Amino acid sequence: MAAIWSIVQLDYALSEDGHTDVVNNSHWQCIDSDTSGNEARVYGSVGISTDDLSNFTPYADITEVQAIQWTKDALGAEEVASIEANVAAQLNLIENPTEGSGTPWSS
Repeated sequence: MAAIWSIVQLDYALSEDGHTDVVNNSHWQCIDSDTSGNEARVYGSVGISTDDLSNFTPYADITEVQAIQWTKDALGAEEVASIEANVAAQLNLIENPTEGSGTPWSS
């Protein structure tokens, strides 16, 4: 399948440069799954620059699509690609394990 990004939470400054509820941090996750129901996930957070508020969006008007774009922009294309590759690698390891663990006396 394809990696799906979502925003778990946004942090914000109550007041900054004459604006209220200015988003300054994004908590995100990137998830992928296969047809067997296996799922792989990476979670993280990244600071959102507030250096230029000329295109400020009021907190109540922010969409998840917009927040995901801010998050990806803050991470950078190379890091986004690395995160998506990490999720794909996790999923591949679930589908094709190379190691196991357990206690043989408990079987």
